[in-house]
Amino acid sequence: MKLLEYEAKRVFSEYGIPVPKGAVIRAAEEVAAHLPDLGDGVVLKAQVDVGGRGKAGGVLMADRTTAAETARDLFSREIKSVPVREILAEERLPIEHEYYVSIAVDRSSGQPVVLFADAGGVEIEKMAEEDESAVRRVVVSPLLRDIPPFLMRELLGGAPKELAPVINSLYHVFQGKDAMLAEINPLVTTSRGVYAADAKLIIDDNALARQGIAVNRDLSEREREAEKHGFSYVELDGSIGVIGNGAGLTMSTLDLIEFYHGRAANFLDVGGGADQERVMHAVKLVASMPGVNVIVVNLLGGITRCDEVAKGIIAAGVAPTVIVRMAGTNEEEGRQLLAECGYRMLESMDAAVKAAMEVAE
Repeated sequence: MKLLEYEAKRVFSEYGIPVPKGAVIRAAEEVAAHLPDLGDGVVLKAQVDVGGRGKAGGVLMADRTTAAETARDLFSREIKSVPVREILAEERLPIEHEYYVSIAVDRSSGQPVVLFADAGGVEIEKMAEEDESAVRRVVVSPLLRDIPPFLMRELLGGAPKELAPVINSLYHVFQGKDAMLAEINPLVTTSRGVYAADAKLIIDDNALARQGIAVNRDLSEREREAEKHGFSYVELDGSIGVIGNGAGLTMSTLDLIEFYHGRAANFLDVGGGADQERVMHAVKLVASMPGVNVIVVNLLGGITRCDEVAKGIIAAGVAPTVIVRMAGTNEEEGRQLLAECGYRMLESMDAAVKAAMEVAE
């Protein structure tokens, strides 16, 4: 489960990570009561569970005289189809430099990996593509309670040593909260010290009961639609739609898109035994995402029949290009149905992803 920014910052604060002064408001008029604590300049951040919030108009600057009006404007918006119901109003920090730090699980070693960059507030994937040396990484044994000093020195390079305690505290958050991702982007230095200017925390769903967290999240329209039709759906911030059956196959498709320097728009697993109707709703759902002009459908037919998948794709009749790779039960029947309607089919996942990249570009 991905926490909202203010929820993540509350956790960070509990672990000793400095965060800006802030307050959550649910109506524009409420911001006035917090201005004496926040100072002359404020940052208003929509609390929505979507990626790329800033670029989508979900983060606005204001001062004492414009804060209420700006908050009213932000409450009237939808950020990637998600209505704004809560805003985090924060003090504007006197930032001197921005850094990036995150902790996730390294799939190859099964251990926590810490990433650090001397430039924050930017897309880390793009930065790594342009210059691999810009992002430093260290792998930490999960048996260790702290990041060892020699690894911390390797991670920081020439960055200020004052960042080390905050990064170590972030590691404690990652361990203590059964996190899948703990990220600060940007981690900033100011004349007053080091602060987590933003916060991202994703907790393993399997650990929610142990963490004492009740799932109570406003779902977007597409998330409600996915829940209604019984498939797993996670919204990302890319432009290539993805539909698969089975979490492993769907994740492999996402990984391959990332490998070829593309960006997936979503994760959608229709599950085993998906029939025509479920596939149709899945294709329509992904096609409704802003910016998606191509969809990769990657399915292996076991209890799922390829002819049912084909009928669902055809029934959806969506505008984005649909590229299909499927194999298994009733494969030939499914291929024939799609061929008659002019759909593009490819033999391998690799070929399908490459073709989708060409369309997306």
